Amino acid sequence: MFTEIWMMDFTLYDLMQYSMIVALIVLLMVVVFAHVSANVVDQTRHEKEKEFLTADGKKEPFPSLMDPPSLELSVVVPSYNEELRLPVMMDEAMEYLEKRQKENPSFTYEVIVVDDGSKDKTTEVAMKYTKKYGAKKVRVLTLVKNRGKGGAVKMGMLSSRGRLILMADADGATKFADIEKAEEALESITEKPNNMAISCGSRAHLEEESVAQRSLFRTFLMYGFHFLVWFFCVRGIKDTQCGFKLFTREAALKTFSSLHVERWAFDVELLFIAQCFDIPVAEVAVNWTEIEGSKLVPFWSWLQMGRDLVFIRLRYLTGAWRLESERKTQ
Repeated sequence: MFTEIWMMDFTLYDLMQYSMIVALIVLLMVVVFAHVSANVVDQTRHEKEKEFLTADGKKEPFPSLMDPPSLELSVVVPSYNEELRLPVMMDEAMEYLEKRQKENPSFTYEVIVVDDGSKDKTTEVAMKYTKKYGAKKVRVLTLVKNRGKGGAVKMGMLSSRGRLILMADADGATKFADIEKAEEALESITEKPNNMAISCGSRAHLEEESVAQRSLFRTFLMYGFHFLVWFFCVRGIKDTQCGFKLFTREAALKTFSSLHVERWAFDVELLFIAQCFDIPVAEVAVNWTEIEGSKLVPFWSWLQMGRDLVFIRLRYLTGAWRLESERKTQ
């Protein structure tokens, strides 16, 4: 009897040891894979991406984010196959911006629609606004190949002229007038190191209502993603994924110069970089409506984002990725 109990204890002890060894081996393999699979982001532009078309069809070069600002506000709109949803967003945005400029002639702005290698007529639709308002106010940057939302936002940011730069989704899910809330939140930050600050739109106040409408599985995925964001990358921000973020020009240059992730999880890396550089981030509640036609595939996109979150942390820890100062990105 004693021998049988001893053998059982010995077997459980061995099993625990073997399990720990296997877990360590798996963890080591994940760390090694994360390090060796880290890609160097292609910072170069195709020749066609260096210019935009004016209303009369002439080509002019895009400016650089490294140049001094020449406008009050730039709005970057990443767009992929958005020929149907883009007009609604653009009509709302342009109505607001034109009204604001009429009330305050010193307010100057531009909207940069970044066509992320679309297969539909996104560029043609966006160009209609260039022809209507002129290329000083609406410019279209058509990427030769699809980079992902993060890549599209980055390319638009690098082409901006504004003192402030807003990232806004093409679906118009956030009311454009909420930019005033974002500006107020930005101004409320009293200490801005080197004039760097970020204001993030947040849907956290709508979470309780959205949970009631979601399936149990999607709710599980959402909370799982929130936990991974908190555990691996960003703390203190309730909603990292809202596509409505306002940057000072200096903060945009500092964060996007180090950005690596070009797909869905780019927001998380962006805020991770901001916190590493001690850039203050304000969060403000915005009006948000779910719009049909999302490119986010619930299960696979969440899975990809979860993997990216783990890899973001591991790649910075292992030195595969580094935080960089402003560098030549044109």
